[in-house]
Amino acid sequence: MKTANTDDLRKVIAFSDLPDGHLQWILDHSDYEEIQDGQLVAKYGDKADHLWVLLEGKVTFYMNVNGRQVYFFTFENNNSNGGVGGLIPYSRMKTIPGYAYATGHTRILRLHKDHFTELEQLNPGLIQKLIGYMTERAKSFATTKLEHEKVNALGNLAAGIAHELNNPAAAINRISSELKRRLNLNYELTEELVKSKVSSEHIQGIQEMITETESRASGRKKLTALQRMSNEDAMEDWLLKNGMNNRQAAETFSEFGITTDEFDNILHNIGKDAIIHIVPWLENLISSQKILEDLADASGRISALVGAIKSHVQMDRGSDKHPTDIHKDIDNTLTLLGFKLREKNIEIKKVFFNAMPPVSAFVGELNQVWTNLIDNAVYAMPQNGRLAIETGYDGLNAYVNIIDSGSGIPEEIQSRIFDPFFTTKKVGEGTGIGLDIVNRIIKHHNGEIRVQSEPGRTVFTVRIPINDKSHSNQMTIKP
Repeated sequence: MKTANTDDLRKVIAFSDLPDGHLQWILDHSDYEEIQDGQLVAKYGDKADHLWVLLEGKVTFYMNVNGRQVYFFTFENNNSNGGVGGLIPYSRMKTIPGYAYATGHTRILRLHKDHFTELEQLNPGLIQKLIGYMTERAKSFATTKLEHEKVNALGNLAAGIAHELNNPAAAINRISSELKRRLNLNYELTEELVKSKVSSEHIQGIQEMITETESRASGRKKLTALQRMSNEDAMEDWLLKNGMNNRQAAETFSEFGITTDEFDNILHNIGKDAIIHIVPWLENLISSQKILEDLADASGRISALVGAIKSHVQMDRGSDKHPTDIHKDIDNTLTLLGFKLREKNIEIKKVFFNAMPPVSAFVGELNQVWTNLIDNAVYAMPQNGRLAIETGYDGLNAYVNIIDSGSGIPEEIQSRIFDPFFTTKKVGEGTGIGLDIVNRIIKHHNGEIRVQSEPGRTVFTVRIPINDKSHSNQMTIKP
């Protein structure tokens, strides 16, 4: 059976400059192992109690993320990780957080943590070098974790936007089908109208009535459900009295605002034989008009959402600061997160300062702040929660309060929420941006962020200088 020697160990970058005696000590206190390609080196949940040294091959590590194995890192004999892995001296890792597999034929040494104290006494400089590799590994893990969270968050946001687009798109599809049916029906109804010898003067009179009814509608108070049903019943009774059983027409005319008195006038002018053809023709005309309004509303919702996306990500701007309307930016953010707000039936209250001047900002970055804080607020709240957004201006700074009715942030972790990579969320449940990066974005604007929290009320306060010119380039955000 093949074993390891000091020449093998000296090829490992982390140990390349050790004297022969130290190399031999490591060999004497380690277990040698050969592992075939694809076999486990370590598995999730095992005790983390060995430093392992790569003599040959590589080890690919997959983090356990909610029961899934997600690629995170490849250990190999290079300058980044020095050919070492597993438990490093002074690491706080207790158990293996994922699955490590051999890549190619792999030869390793395993040194138990019980020998770490003696190793440090033997060569303190080696311990410092190993800690350096551990720090680099932690940075790489943290960066990869952040990227996975961002991708998951982007997928969640994209799914929400797709849902937002699907509703008006589906409405447009239904509306177009109904409009096609109505237009085809119009030919038949118009033919019947012509046969009844309704004159152009009668049509003109009906058109004037419709125009007048529309003008009245702009100043008319919205009817209660009881009033609407009463009007529909009265119109249905009038139609039945005149030989027409048409509940749909009664609902259409009542909603539009036409009264039975106006139909009495039509009846008086054109007679009972013609009115039975006027009613379905007019109902079809008014319904078609309403369908067109619904079509415009649905397409307008799509345009508004696309506009919100474009504004939110600042597709048409460079990387310099630009004046921005933070009220509009916050509204765009609420639009993009609308599916989450509706899903939890969140009540939104906005108290915006009317005379807010434009804020000089890296707009794309600042929008990340609003997205993350509002998303966090929604996440923290139960069903039927309340979200309040307040803005103000003190002469130098704009401030924004984002207030949620969630359970609050426990006092023992409030001091850590802005630490890099600190989170209480599961992977993919948040935006992945993190309060650390939010804090850095705000500092990049020479602003500040504070939090006050108690059960039922958490307030994040952001202050941004209105016209800060101390930066000229956009920040590159790195973990």
